[in-house]
Amino acid sequence: MSYLEHLQYPEPRYHRDKGEVNAVFRSANTPPDISSPGGSTHYLATNESTSGEFGLYKVELGARAAGAKTHFHKAMSESFYILSGELELYNGEKWVTGREGDFLYVPVGGLHAFKNVTDEPMSMLLLFSPGAPREEYFERVAEMSQRGGEELKHFRIRHDSYFVEDFEGEGE
Repeated sequence: MSYLEHLQYPEPRYHRDKGEVNAVFRSANTPPDISSPGGSTHYLATNESTSGEFGLYKVELGARAAGAKTHFHKAMSESFYILSGELELYNGEKWVTGREGDFLYVPVGGLHAFKNVTDEPMSMLLLFSPGAPREEYFERVAEMSQRGGEELKHFRIRHDSYFVEDFEGEGE
């Protein structure tokens, strides 16, 4: 393998001569931050804890969990890494089955969706980059979905989630 002679790393953001103690550890036995009959979410690294660099969440979906319908983000990419079980992933073109170790990267603006269509639970890592304050979205999306209508649409947009169903019929 050949390497470029002049690699381009991002500009330094840390300007001291010595490193500092600032790592954050989260034990595997930390309980989920959100639990519901349909699954749970663990806040591994939030927008706040990473100073906006990224957000990383472990999501566990129960059997036959609906997931999220087709949508896109204008401000962040989203990545899916399957830890266990199976998950149907829409890559903007077709549905693919994600299994343990499979990965899907969705760039900014990329259509995507996901759902668990099996009779078994599954777990995955969700990575958002750059980080965004997704916690309120995770905590309130079920409540807002029950409300529906314009209130749900505005909630989704406020959280950089543009669902295709919210804009069907507009501009015709």
